Amino acid sequence: MKKLISRRNFLKACAVAGSAAALTACGGGNTAANNSAAASIEVTGPVEFPLSETVTFTGTTSYPAGSESEPNNRTIFKRLEEATNVHIDWTAIQSDQWGDKITLTMANPNTLTDFIFSADFSDSNLLRYADQGVVIPLEEYIDTCMPNLQAVFEKYPEYRTMCTDTEGHIWALPWIEQLGANKTAIQTVGGMSFINTKWLNFLGLSMPTTVDEFEQVLIAFRDNAASLQSEFGIDGSIIPMSCIINDGDQDPGILINGFGEGYGDMDKGRHIAVTDDLKVICAATQQGYRDGLEWLHKLYTENLIDPECFTQEWSTYVSKGKAGRYGVCFSWDVANIDNLTDWEPLPPLAADTTIITPQNGSFTSGFNRGRCVVTAKASNPALVCAWLDQMYIPIQSAQNNWGTYDEGDEFDIFEMSTNAEGEPMLKHAPLGDASPVEVREAECVGGPLAVLDDYYDVYVTCPDDAQYRLDWIEQIYTPYMTRQYVYPNAFMSIEDTTEISNLEADLSTYMNTCKANWIMNGLTDAEWNEYLEKLDAYRLPDYLNIMQKYLDAYYA
Repeated sequence: MKKLISRRNFLKACAVAGSAAALTACGGGNTAANNSAAASIEVTGPVEFPLSETVTFTGTTSYPAGSESEPNNRTIFKRLEEATNVHIDWTAIQSDQWGDKITLTMANPNTLTDFIFSADFSDSNLLRYADQGVVIPLEEYIDTCMPNLQAVFEKYPEYRTMCTDTEGHIWALPWIEQLGANKTAIQTVGGMSFINTKWLNFLGLSMPTTVDEFEQVLIAFRDNAASLQSEFGIDGSIIPMSCIINDGDQDPGILINGFGEGYGDMDKGRHIAVTDDLKVICAATQQGYRDGLEWLHKLYTENLIDPECFTQEWSTYVSKGKAGRYGVCFSWDVANIDNLTDWEPLPPLAADTTIITPQNGSFTSGFNRGRCVVTAKASNPALVCAWLDQMYIPIQSAQNNWGTYDEGDEFDIFEMSTNAEGEPMLKHAPLGDASPVEVREAECVGGPLAVLDDYYDVYVTCPDDAQYRLDWIEQIYTPYMTRQYVYPNAFMSIEDTTEISNLEADLSTYMNTCKANWIMNGLTDAEWNEYLEKLDAYRLPDYLNIMQKYLDAYYA
């Protein structure tokens, strides 16, 4: 009843805001007419596009800094408008400002749009907006007027389960990207460690397989800096190993997997792992985690780690990499940092064991539960959902995810080709020396989509950079993934989601702060014991108990 009342209040606020906007807007007659046209279209099942007359919706999306800021200038959206006869008045927010600005947008009926295309809401935010009545449940629309998404759910029912809250509601449309499965999925390893084989070969060094051998390689890079600079024409100091501490795929956490029992700390947002007897543990309280950080501190004191690793931004990190100054670096793909020719993934390093702990949630491939929401502002949510369902057409999903074809500019992600049956298929164009991230950011639009394994070579080819990464994982890492479980994509109740979010705010901040401090300055027994006591004070046991409850329910 409380949720129903709050939703009614928000709808009233939206109505008042809409009336005020209509009265005060200058030249807004066409938009009002188009909105009226949209509201008058009755949707009781799948919609046939293009519509007989143009309708306009409002949407909010993000765009990467340095890329096209007007969504309607992107080829993908131009083609979508032509194919559907639906025009979108976009509010576009630069991605590095998204967090703050979308919060303000969602709180103000005057700025709220019909849908949020690239919401990427956390479970906590998603359920909070649902409770406030800002977003609407979508399960009925999925069943009646979203046949493309429904087809995905029918083929892989686990995705519908992961989208559904504890009360049976679906509050957002997902992003799904399948590339491999289980222990060969491309998401099992995020930040890989890469080593400069050009330097290895020049110095006559072998690929290291243990932490001790790795340290000796870094020392050789440091001590032969002048020779490396001269041989390869490097402008700038030699950096044996660079990274960005606590920054996603640029963090060196994969190096410490072999210490202790080998849990490492592959979940840098939650710092949890799952044992083979299905117990949730805190990876950042294990003895192996401490031993691994002490080893990284040793490397730091020996001037083997970039001194800027605690503070540098992505742009700085990349610019130094492209200048050829790194011996070892960390990223999803080394092509984003330097080139593929001179680099290879570093194999799992043996310390006390040789192991790779897969990333949590990775066994069901790429999945984002809160990618796109429809708001209470929408006058015809069924028609909005029908339009958003076009994003789940296989050949459309591939373009939204990666980019498009025939743009007429310097580079296209795809060429339009045909599959073995002679039907249209997007063929990935060679990347050459182009950065995969930069090219895709220039063309793709993101949003809700699904790219499934059985789409490859039918609707789209597997991208080269994904294929070589899948090969790396299967050949280099999967053999060392001896853990049976990862923490699944569990959708918790609003009470538990709120509690988890509140606890994580203190726990994760404190863990990450200590981690950076210890890599820089080292740690003592007294500091470690104080750390464990403070984590208890921050209610780590309660946090793990909630996580355990949902792990038990998932496997039950």
